[in-house]
Amino acid sequence: MNLTERIAYIRGLADGLKLDENRDEVKVIKAMIDLLEDMAYDVAEMEEVVDEVCNQVDEIDEDLAEVEEELYGDDCGYASYDKDTDEFSDDEAYYEVTCPACNNTTIVDEDALIEGGLECPYCKAEIEFDFSELNEDIDALEDADKKADEKADDQAEEKKEDKAEK
Repeated sequence: MNLTERIAYIRGLADGLKLDENRDEVKVIKAMIDLLEDMAYDVAEMEEVVDEVCNQVDEIDEDLAEVEEELYGDDCGYASYDKDTDEFSDDEAYYEVTCPACNNTTIVDEDALIEGGLECPYCKAEIEFDFSELNEDIDALEDADKKADEKADDQAEEKKEDKAEK
């Protein structure tokens, strides 16, 4: 049952009670039912408008997807988005990259980063990625991780020796 049907049902229940129309309580109930009925019609109208706007947004989204396809092509290192699942097309990691020339942000996949650069889809400037500092940080973290593992192994061995002595 939708809102207008429910209000009509409540109006029928109130009319079926055969209440004295001159009593103040009955006047209030009738006024409340009238108000609810007006609100139900307004909500129904709003639902229609929202549905229409949603359809227009879907059409715009489809048109935009066609334009993006035309501009960027299928396999250009840019993430593809599936509006039906509300997710990116596969399980790859995607990254936001800001072009230093035009300051527009683009979403790229990991392969585009590994290649070391790509062409900005907006201004066609070359965007290059420098991972030299990152590689140094990764090496330092790996060294620290090895040392922590060695220390943990030494501590475990000492505990075994202590237990064996007891």
